[in-house]
Amino acid sequence: MTTIGRRERRKVQTRQALADAALELFLENGYDKVTVAQIAEAADVSLATLFKHVPDGKEALIFDDGTERREAMVAAVRGRPAGVSILRALHTFLAGRGTFAIDMPADVQRKRDLVVSTPALAGYQRKLWLRGEASLAETIAAESGREPGAPEVRALARYVLEIPDLISLDADPRASLDAVFRLLETGWAGVTGDQPASR
Repeated sequence: MTTIGRRERRKVQTRQALADAALELFLENGYDKVTVAQIAEAADVSLATLFKHVPDGKEALIFDDGTERREAMVAAVRGRPAGVSILRALHTFLAGRGTFAIDMPADVQRKRDLVVSTPALAGYQRKLWLRGEASLAETIAAESGREPGAPEVRALARYVLEIPDLISLDADPRASLDAVFRLLETGWAGVTGDQPASR
């Protein structure tokens, strides 16, 4: 087990204090009405410290850097049980996260609702998802015996990573998630019966 030093612990604590302060202020006042100065004051840090920890601006304050989700998604594909397809593993992974999760704690739901209903936060979250594209494409290629640069591999990785942004505001995001994966698993003809016309 690795232990982190005092300086690293302080960085983590400061980052968490900023995230907590930002989330509370966003929930109370709305994202657009909150300034970075107010967040710094609420977290009892200087503006310089805030920007040192979060150079991307206030939309980045309530997110991590995306590393955890990227690694978890890759692990879901690589560690899937025998007989489980890559798409089924990705479907299961997404179904347990964010807007698609069922029975989440109330505080998590409040944060999720804030993110999906705030364009700046939803846009930043989309960027975080897309940062995982190269890793996911590489994993899909390795697990399916294809070249990482193959267009179908790159397309599948991109499509999967766009799903949260595409359907997070649907009336029933979980049902929409299932519908999108049915399309990905069976193809358009398998879902609609739309076959090419004979010539």
